[in-house]
Amino acid sequence: MVRKTVESSIAIAEAVKNCEPDVVACYPITPSTHIAETLAKFYADGELKSYITTESEFASISCICGASAAGGRAFSTTSSQGLALMHEVVYAAAGMRLPIAMVVGNRALSAPLNIWCDHQDSVAERDSGWIQLYCESAQEGVDTAIQAFKIAESTMLPAMTCIDGFYLTHTVEPIDVPTMEEVRRFLPKYEAKVKLDPENPLSIGEYALPDTYQSFREDVHKDNLAAKGKIVEVDKEFEQMFGRGHGGLAQGYGHEDADYIFIGMGSVIGNAKEAVDELRARGKKVGVVKIRSFRPFPEEEVRKLLEGKKHVAVFEKSYSLGSFAPVYADVINSLYPLRKRPVVSSFIGGLGGKDVPVKSIHEIFKMIRKREPLKVWF
Repeated sequence: MVRKTVESSIAIAEAVKNCEPDVVACYPITPSTHIAETLAKFYADGELKSYITTESEFASISCICGASAAGGRAFSTTSSQGLALMHEVVYAAAGMRLPIAMVVGNRALSAPLNIWCDHQDSVAERDSGWIQLYCESAQEGVDTAIQAFKIAESTMLPAMTCIDGFYLTHTVEPIDVPTMEEVRRFLPKYEAKVKLDPENPLSIGEYALPDTYQSFREDVHKDNLAAKGKIVEVDKEFEQMFGRGHGGLAQGYGHEDADYIFIGMGSVIGNAKEAVDELRARGKKVGVVKIRSFRPFPEEEVRKLLEGKKHVAVFEKSYSLGSFAPVYADVINSLYPLRKRPVVSSFIGGLGGKDVPVKSIHEIFKMIRKREPLKVWF
């Protein structure tokens, strides 16, 4: 590994390059632009096999779907309206079982126009069939971008690495970037089991009648759930080789004896851990649960981590207008089998880049000392 002080987008691009993708296709959009720019430079310098400069994000994902269908390792990156423009093909990629990898620099959706971070863009694609992994730190973003290729190619499902825009895409800090030789030992050369071949013609994603369509969707659902084991396995393999893992599906911090839990995804977990350290130093029984895999959702793991707690605050940088917040709804569903369930409150915050400092986490822990469940736009 090479440890360097660098912007995380550049480190992620280097990690992707070291995975030796056959085809990269990108249309740059803030805040994932620097990943695309750096990959384009690698191509110009002869360090990347191919780089397609497309006219839109829709074209980018269409290109990598074609590359994957032909048996290649394929990658793209996008954010916000770019991911929204990809929506049609995002669903097609999962339905055609194309193991592509993509990094999403999370950013708010319009309107009003906003370039700052929240999770509305990727959470809006939660029902597409893609694996979605959310990163707490820049280092986790680098490592997960590598893991995503192995997870996707092992499950035949596309995988999305989600990193908070600006908070993680533009942070500059010391980061370990595995070398190409190290990545080769972790990530074997991709050999597609099924691919388009003129010598052996076949069709992918063709028309399905009402008596067969549902069974295809059910297969994607079942295999997405089964991918939980592969996500954990790949993270453990990565830890054995590089000395660091990222919690598999979900991870607790100070949670064992905690009565009150803050649960969330992405970079806010770092501030939550700092708040927990400060509060535990004062004798408060508080903890954090980090959800790394939003899809597939780690139902069993979340239930185990939250069993026996008094009150849980589910914090999320997304929402479902007119209904329950997405992560909150999944947590509630996870806890249903328990006879004695904790009180669960929903906190929606950080939308459009609204700051969530450590003092805000303190305030949330203070608010949930009440018995009744809360629903707060924070």
